[in-house]
Amino acid sequence: MTVEKANRAQFAKTNLLVVGDVMLDRYWFGDSDRISPEAPVPVVQVSKVDERLGGAANVARNVAALGANTTILGVVGEDEAGNRIHELLKQSGVNSQLEVDPKVPTTVKLRVIARQQQLIRLDFEETPSQTALEQKLARFEKALGTADVLVLSDYGKGALSQVAAMIECARAQNKVILVDPKGEDYEKYRGATVITPNRSELRQVVGRWADEDDLTQRAQDLRHSLGIQALLLTRSEEGMSLFTDQGVSHVRAQAREVFDVSGAGDTVIATLAVALAAQWPLDRAMALANRAGGIVVGKLGTATVTSEELQ
Repeated sequence: MTVEKANRAQFAKTNLLVVGDVMLDRYWFGDSDRISPEAPVPVVQVSKVDERLGGAANVARNVAALGANTTILGVVGEDEAGNRIHELLKQSGVNSQLEVDPKVPTTVKLRVIARQQQLIRLDFEETPSQTALEQKLARFEKALGTADVLVLSDYGKGALSQVAAMIECARAQNKVILVDPKGEDYEKYRGATVITPNRSELRQVVGRWADEDDLTQRAQDLRHSLGIQALLLTRSEEGMSLFTDQGVSHVRAQAREVFDVSGAGDTVIATLAVALAAQWPLDRAMALANRAGGIVVGKLGTATVTSEELQ
């Protein structure tokens, strides 16, 4: 079986636009060897703090790591976390077109980790204001023209409340549109080129399947009903399945030790998008995305995969 390899020279000629829910992933690492006298909870002595791009920002970071020209649209607050996201995007080589919303805080996920175990996750988030969303949509219409591929990264935080309008605008310009979906209502993604749900996300929409034939029927019915060219189902240890008009094709998962699956979906859609922007066929793009996903789960926290790692 041929192993797909990244082509950085090809990827460097592509332009991708990533739009979605931007967030900051914070990690507090430490040790814990006693229980608090105040409540039956562990006391963590924090020794290290790490900050990484999350959500749509992690997708953009992954796209840039593969060598593609990357622009991101989203909403952040007028706060320290928003400033940190701007800094990290700049360091990652991403062109930031983020809308700053003074009315809401930047979305932050704070994870406390001791002895390689996550003890708690604290989320700070609010839905962006209507004013910020309208201004972001205006930025979108300007930025779309130079993009080869549009990636819509939906984490359900409100930044993609106008996703149907974005897809309609992109279709009018014959853009390739990839969506990482969220929630039970996929009608808003009607007309996208490819959607990339994982197993639990797809079950929310089509229900539980009895076997592979049942899965294929449900996935193809959903795809046809929404006018979507392809549905790429990420299946963790079962690899990936691609549903198109030509039928269904599968690729096995890469066998490796799994440390952290957070952000793996971001890496998959980013790799798929870059390969499609380089005009790779879907099967080849899926195989490369599968390799990238297999590499990133072997890393701790939200991580990226470079084109060099995919050689």
